[in-house]
Amino acid sequence: MEVTTNASVEQTQVWGGGNKPLNASYGKMMMWFFIVSDALTFTGFLVSYGFSRFKNINSWPIADEVFTHFPFLHGIDAPMYYVALMTFILIFSSVTMVLAVDAGHHMNKAKVTFYMLLTIIGGAIFVGSQAWEWKNFIKGEYGALETRGGQILQFVNAETGKRAAIQEFALGIESDRATHQSYNGIWYQDEKALPNVSVAEVKKGFLADPSLVIRTQQLTEEGQKTVLTRDASLAKIDEAVGVVEGANLIHNEYGNRLFADFFFFITGFHGFHVLSGVVINVIIFFNVILGTYQRRGHYEMVEKVGLYWHFVDLVWVFVFTFFYLV
Repeated sequence: MEVTTNASVEQTQVWGGGNKPLNASYGKMMMWFFIVSDALTFTGFLVSYGFSRFKNINSWPIADEVFTHFPFLHGIDAPMYYVALMTFILIFSSVTMVLAVDAGHHMNKAKVTFYMLLTIIGGAIFVGSQAWEWKNFIKGEYGALETRGGQILQFVNAETGKRAAIQEFALGIESDRATHQSYNGIWYQDEKALPNVSVAEVKKGFLADPSLVIRTQQLTEEGQKTVLTRDASLAKIDEAVGVVEGANLIHNEYGNRLFADFFFFITGFHGFHVLSGVVINVIIFFNVILGTYQRRGHYEMVEKVGLYWHFVDLVWVFVFTFFYLV
């Protein structure tokens, strides 16, 4: 009977303070297992993105021309500024998480509470900023035309070299417009809402303004979009069959539609991780306030959620590099 008891005690001490693999508790080991498996998932997504971009390198959107918005600065191009600010906020929240873990090691409840609160605020700002970025990406700014083959035709003022919004130069045509549904047109196509202008109105405005030319999604050797001459633009616009405003999983005014598909999927998947981290941090934060971990005599739970938070921040560094910098 005594031998059985000693054996059971030895078994319980494997994870309870006796033999610890890598000198880590059971909970921390399981967190590391999750992080490694999730890292492989993100790696697969980013590798798929890299292959797709390499295959369509000549038509891939230029990030500096896509992410140009900044809150309260409407109409001012600020390429990558807000994305850089989002990245700084998320990295700073990782610093505050380190400070919270360190305060937990010293059993300083007040500092753990303070730094956890800063981490939660940073994560919430990042999630809100990403939602705002999605809104602008989906809404679009200039609009474009799409050919039957799926090529995007953007418009540029040849005199200034700046993009021209289709709503600004399109000329109205009195005609009845109805939302295209599968039952009143092509059986496999439908649209949720009508664009603000029609293809005919864009063509009429383009013909009336000789300063406008077309810019295709094809990139030159210098890495810039191909700008056609006025004569080539007049011939090219006849190939247009639809108006594209913003981006979704089917159409993309910025260029290749695969860019939008990967953008929504990968940044959305990462945003879900950040949101989950914020929710978990809030739960841990209230437990800290209630003194749960102070009574336990350790703040290991803060350290475990800190591992997850650092992982989420590290993944964003790779997402930021792939989508915005490269």
